[in-house]
Amino acid sequence: MSDAHALPGQPRGAVVSGPATARAVNVLAPNPSAMTLDGTNTWIVAEPDADLAVVIDPGPLDEDHLRRVVDTAEKLGKRIGLTLLTHGHPDHAEGAARFAELTRTKVRALDPVLRLGDEGLAAGDVITTGGLELRVVPTPGHTSDSLCFHLPADRAVLTGDTILGRGTTMVAHPDGRLGDYLDSLRRLRSLTVDDGVHTVLPGHGPVLEDAQGAVEFYLAHRASRLAQVETAVEAGYRTAPEVVAHVYADVDRSLWPAAELSVRAQLEYLREHDLI
Repeated sequence: MSDAHALPGQPRGAVVSGPATARAVNVLAPNPSAMTLDGTNTWIVAEPDADLAVVIDPGPLDEDHLRRVVDTAEKLGKRIGLTLLTHGHPDHAEGAARFAELTRTKVRALDPVLRLGDEGLAAGDVITTGGLELRVVPTPGHTSDSLCFHLPADRAVLTGDTILGRGTTMVAHPDGRLGDYLDSLRRLRSLTVDDGVHTVLPGHGPVLEDAQGAVEFYLAHRASRLAQVETAVEAGYRTAPEVVAHVYADVDRSLWPAAELSVRAQLEYLREHDLI
């Protein structure tokens, strides 16, 4: 077995439902796959002595899961006061409308299409439900509407799909753009350096204890892949499928469709910067 502390970001271990920090509790959705890893992490976030909680990413439209989120909050002595979305992919957001019905809450998101209520989310917004301080951090790149949420009291950041608890995420071209994603990773790195963030609460996979290490690994991985794609193009591999077959030959073929989206984003980035 691998030593978790030797892996990028120092993953905590198995992905389980339950408390992750003093203010964040995970409810793991039953939707595991190659793309979602162990399933979607639905986060209940609240001040320990508050009776109101915020839920981030209700997850898929699975009635049992959505009710389990409500039940978990109630067992903690809390009522759901607000629902937030990190982005609009179905494994995070498909259940949001039904969850809003169950909890009678508003849904706030960057994308107006996903909102239920008048308020959206934007850079600099601070969520204060139940005395909580949850800061909105724009992190486009995986998708154009991707957000993270900084939880200063726990020195943690909830990253959706921008940083995963295991492996790396895709840049979902054409909506996702590599330049944006690299800027977002640098923005998260500044949280670890300037704001003392050390814990990553991801949308999939285990909690990471070394946020800065995780971000540095992602930046290095992206630089390495970009160099591989540039080299592949110079060697005559022109189309995205050709580059994927060459560069991602050691990756499970079930992940090649996602890899192709990232490669398309990388090719676009290289062309924009006159590198190919």
